[in-house]
Amino acid sequence: MDVTALRSQARDILQRWKGEKYVFGLGCARELGRLVHELGTRALVVMSGTGATWSRAIRATVTGALAGGGTALEWEVIPGAAPNAPVEDVQRLAEVICTRRPEVVVVVGGGSNIDAVKAAVALVALGDQYELDTFFGVNQVTEKLQATQRKMLPIVAMQVAAGSAAHLTRYSNITNMQSGQKLLIVDDAMVPTRSLFDYGFTTSMPGGFTMDGGLDGVSHCLEVLEGIPAEKEAAVRPACLLGIELIVRNLKAAVQDPTNLAVRELMGLGTDLGGYAIMVGGTSGAHLNSFSLVDLLSHGRACALMNPYYTVFFAPAIEERLRAVGSIYRDAGYLRTDLARLHGRDLGVAVAEGMIALAKDIGFPTRLREVPGFTPAHVARCLAAAQNPKLESKLRNMPVPLTAAQVDEYMGPILQAAQDGDLTQIRNLH
Repeated sequence: MDVTALRSQARDILQRWKGEKYVFGLGCARELGRLVHELGTRALVVMSGTGATWSRAIRATVTGALAGGGTALEWEVIPGAAPNAPVEDVQRLAEVICTRRPEVVVVVGGGSNIDAVKAAVALVALGDQYELDTFFGVNQVTEKLQATQRKMLPIVAMQVAAGSAAHLTRYSNITNMQSGQKLLIVDDAMVPTRSLFDYGFTTSMPGGFTMDGGLDGVSHCLEVLEGIPAEKEAAVRPACLLGIELIVRNLKAAVQDPTNLAVRELMGLGTDLGGYAIMVGGTSGAHLNSFSLVDLLSHGRACALMNPYYTVFFAPAIEERLRAVGSIYRDAGYLRTDLARLHGRDLGVAVAEGMIALAKDIGFPTRLREVPGFTPAHVARCLAAAQNPKLESKLRNMPVPLTAAQVDEYMGPILQAAQDGDLTQIRNLH
């Protein structure tokens, strides 16, 4: 399929999903003022990278969009959250929002900043009665809003990095930096009220960040496709495969030439489709482990490193889906095996090797031992976190579900394989 057709299909899926609540494409940032004005006239803008060189053009565009377009807006800009959305930043932002009392909160940045603002706005609504820790898990914020008959302030999320799709989704990943553990809020109340993504802003992403974000998008599409129940597959399969294809085809070019707007648009569409995917289905093993590697790796980098190893573990349960994924890597030149002849674990190994070949081609790590600072204690942390009831949804979402009692026996070898870069260490359940 040619690039024009791929772009058109992606845009169609996103437009049918989000409608007028999402503005996306090249050069669309000028629409920000209109989106904000639909929700209020007094805004607090929480921006990543205030003062940083890379953010100057973005800030100028944001302030120009808020000042123009015939809207009468009042606003101020405050610094956003640090990477991985630390608990302390969530609390700081909540305090500032309470003090400033805006009608709408505008968040400009990547996934960490957007996640922190989502959690902060929830804390503003509920913090006089509930601690932040009680928000983690599934639908905990919605339950508390209903119990107190309260509402959250509207959020306009302006994404600047192709990766997490936090501007489109119900997820908010927050990190306890003291323990090095990330925990997850999964709740429809966390979906931003309006969203905007000018893909041209992603040219400010350095090569490593581009890899992390792109492969995070692949992780979303891949993990959802791998684990989606059969009755929901038709609703998400085209978007998952299209998202993977857009990213796999264009990731190396985006790393090599960050200013290529055509490639940046395709990458943005691909990662946005990852956001669509995780709103229909859920992520699983690789995402679960990423929450325990936060002191070593960005979220996207941790997920991408782990995905090939989980693919081998899942393979016997998802043969047909894996062949479709493998064909994308084959067409991109990363896999030469005849997938039609392979079954079960052998099929999983072949597809995993294609994923690893892409990683090596762009200079991305393929085993945990390559990561500075990694120790076996990180494996122990991953295994302990996988048995935390607040993260149980990730175990259930796996196409080969595990109970907490099975984590050490089966997830342990997966992590050992990822540590050593040795697929043979993985033990299949069936």
